[in-house]
Amino acid sequence: MSVPNVIIYTDGACMGNPGPGGYCALIETCGARVEKSGGFRLTTNNRMEIMAAISGLDTLKERCKVIIFSDSQYLVRAMTEGWARKWQANGWMRNRKEAALNPDLWERLLRLCRKHDAEFRWVKGHSSHIENEYCDRLANEAAKGLSLPIDTVYEAQSARH
Repeated sequence: MSVPNVIIYTDGACMGNPGPGGYCALIETCGARVEKSGGFRLTTNNRMEIMAAISGLDTLKERCKVIIFSDSQYLVRAMTEGWARKWQANGWMRNRKEAALNPDLWERLLRLCRKHDAEFRWVKGHSSHIENEYCDRLANEAAKGLSLPIDTVYEAQSARH
């Protein structure tokens, strides 16, 4: 039994960093196209880049072979070079003294990637890549939304520092 092939284009945006943020995932499979976007009232650009990948993978109801395109080197390198798995194995520490950022989102993303056969590919942002530009536009629109929800983990961490 073969698994469906899916392509997910993603982008995250932030109005200031930190600031109001948005994310978008454009999911393509079997000729169908689904868009998911959302935002938070206070977050970071990196959190929105990870959230975009999570939201795309989270829409998939069965195991799929997925290629995720992102203009975030942070996201792509953390997944392709094994940084996120290493941070997880080290109790969410980057090294002996420095905690990894965004462990709540990395945990969710790693769990989804275990469910699917996911491959991450980097695309240069703002380089006329049609799907990336489209996701960028929707992520920025989401960041400008009214009554954005609270990124509870980020705001709780910010309050402690």
